[in-house]
Amino acid sequence: MSDSHFEVRRATEKDAAELAHLGEVTFTETFGHLYPPADATAYITRAFTDKACLEKLADSRMAYWLAHAESEPAVGFALAGYCKLPVPNLEPTAGELHQLYVRAGYQNQRLGTLLFDAAVDWLEARYAPLYIGVWSENYGAQRFYGRHGFVKIGEYGFPVGKTVDREFILKRSSRTAASTVKR
Repeated sequence: MSDSHFEVRRATEKDAAELAHLGEVTFTETFGHLYPPADATAYITRAFTDKACLEKLADSRMAYWLAHAESEPAVGFALAGYCKLPVPNLEPTAGELHQLYVRAGYQNQRLGTLLFDAAVDWLEARYAPLYIGVWSENYGAQRFYGRHGFVKIGEYGFPVGKTVDREFILKRSSRTAASTVKR
């Protein structure tokens, strides 16, 4: 999948180190200012290591996508798979968009949409319904997901080190729920 000068491709195990680095960079750019350094470091060293990325890449129930600007290193990624959110009476067939990050200098260039589309197409071929966890104060992401048919159905605490963020759980029941998307 490509959009003029960007390409989105499915990541493979050889991309683990690049994914780990990109995860650390994009998380820090996006949210690093919100946490004490020890909390941010604790989260990053759990979520964005080569080993953690390799484990997800090796799991057939999960998939990563990378976005590249021309022939440069990756500038964004998405992670999708089975749902891990604390949803009461979670459907056994539920899927989740786990992560969607784009480098700060590449935002507002449709990379998030390209990554989202690739991940959701893959999810919808395997899972239903779909869920997303989003930080309660990430209003831009909430609007984006709302345009794609996701609605808030709950909340939970997401630990980042010793800090616990208030997260919203969003759900989309079917493809038809997204049929009104305006792009």
